[in-house]
Amino acid sequence: MIAQEGSMERWRTLSNREIQKIHESSLEILLEVGIKVTHPEIRQLLLEAGAKEGSDFVLFFPPSLIEDSIKKAPRSVCFADRMGNVVEVKPGTTPRFWTGNAMYYSRGSERKELTREHYVEFCRVANQLSHVHVIAGTSLSDYPPPARDFVCFRAAVEYTQKHLRPMIFTPKGVEAILEMAEVFLEGKSLREHPIFSCGFTAETPLRWGDLALEVMRVSSGYGIPFGIVSEVISGATAPITLAGSLVLANAEGLSGVTIAQLLEPGRPVTFNLGFSHVFDMRFLETLTGAPEGGLLGAAGSAIAHFYNFPSMSWMSTESKIPDAQAAYEKTLLGLLHGLGGVNVIWGIGTLESTLTLSPDQAVIDDEIAAGILRAWKGIQGDDDRLAVSVIKELRQKADYLNSEHTLKHFREELLETKLLSRERRALWEREGRKGLTERAKDRVKTLLQVPSPEHLSGSQREKLKRIEKRWLDKIR
Repeated sequence: MIAQEGSMERWRTLSNREIQKIHESSLEILLEVGIKVTHPEIRQLLLEAGAKEGSDFVLFFPPSLIEDSIKKAPRSVCFADRMGNVVEVKPGTTPRFWTGNAMYYSRGSERKELTREHYVEFCRVANQLSHVHVIAGTSLSDYPPPARDFVCFRAAVEYTQKHLRPMIFTPKGVEAILEMAEVFLEGKSLREHPIFSCGFTAETPLRWGDLALEVMRVSSGYGIPFGIVSEVISGATAPITLAGSLVLANAEGLSGVTIAQLLEPGRPVTFNLGFSHVFDMRFLETLTGAPEGGLLGAAGSAIAHFYNFPSMSWMSTESKIPDAQAAYEKTLLGLLHGLGGVNVIWGIGTLESTLTLSPDQAVIDDEIAAGILRAWKGIQGDDDRLAVSVIKELRQKADYLNSEHTLKHFREELLETKLLSRERRALWEREGRKGLTERAKDRVKTLLQVPSPEHLSGSQREKLKRIEKRWLDKIR
C-alpha cells in the first residue's frame, strides 16, 4: 500500500518570479554555453534528440528538448523497503531522512578507515533509529574500489530491511546489485518494488563525466529511482552569489533530467540542487555545514517543486567529532531544508564534511530529525485543538494536567525525547552529569546490545555470498 502525505513548504527562499528567472537563465546557459558530454553513445542520443554540437565535446540544449524531458519525468518517486512498504515522495510530502556515505569511521574522537565491520556496526544502530528511513552505501577500505558498491550492498541487506541507496563506484557494480536484488525480490518487479535507488553527480561546472553517464545508462530500463545531483561550490566552481550558483546548478540538473529521460522515458528522478557547498575564503576550504548551504538547499527544493520534481539535500557539518558545532550545523541546515520543503534529507550520522560516519552522531541526528519533523508539522487549529470548551470548563483552575483533553492530545502535540536532558538538576547529577555526546555513546552501546534480527533466509544468504564472490573474482 502506498502511503501519501501532503503539505507544502513552511517558508520559501525565492519568490515565484525569482524561480522563473532562474529557470529562464538556466535555459539560456544550456542553449549558449552548453554541457560537456564525452560519452559517445549519449552524445549521439542527445544529437538525435535535437542537441547542437559545439567544440571540445560541448553540446547545446534547445529549450524544447528540456521542456519535453520535464514532461516525461514522473511527478513523484516511490521508495520501497523489503517489508513490502512503499512510500511516495513528491513536492509537499513529509521530509524523510537518510544516512550518508563516507570514507572513515568514528566512535568518539578516534577516526579509522571505514571497513565492512564498521559499516555493519553502523547499520545495526541505524536500523533501530525510528527517523532513519533509508540506509546509504559507502566506501569500504578493506575492499578494492570496483567492489565496494556491491559488497557494501550485501552487508546492508543482512542488517536492515529498509530501502537502500548504494554508493555506485562502477557500472559493473550496478549489474551486481541488480543480480543481488533479484534474490529477495523473488520474482517481483523492481519497477513496482524499488527496494534500492541510485544517482550520480554532475562535474561542476557544466559537464557530465563518462562514469556518471554510464551508470545512468546501465541502470536504465528497470524503473529504478535516480538522483540527479549538482554539487556546486559557490565561489570556486560556481558564482559566489547564491542566485548565480542556483542558475548553474539548475542548468546541470535539467541536463541530467534530459539524459535520464532519453535513456528511459518516464524514469522517476529526484532533482537535487541541495547538495551544495560554499568556499570559505579565510581557510580556503569547501564547506557543507554553512548556513548558505541551508539556503541553497531550501531554494533548490523550491526550484525542484517548480518542475513538480521531488528534491533531496543534506544536513552536514564540518565538525570532526559529535559536539556542539555538529549539533548546531546539522540542526540549522536540517531545519532550513525541512521547512523549505526538501523531501529527502541525507546525512544522518555523518561528520567532517561527509567524510566520516559515526553511530554516536547518528543517534543525535535521529533526535534532530524528530525535532525538525515536529517543526514541519506545525500547529493544527481545528475546533478540538482550540480547546474552547475545555477553557470554559476549567475557567481559572490550573488543572489541565488532569483533563481528558490533555490525555487525548499530549503524545501528538509534545515531542518526547530519548536523548536530551530534561530532568531536574539533582537527578541529572545523580545520573552522572552526562552531556549530549555522553548520552549518545551510551545509547549506541545499548542499541548494539540488541541482537540483530534475521533479515534473510539461509538460502538467500548463500545466494548473495555466491554472487558477491563471483563478482569479486571478476575484478581481481
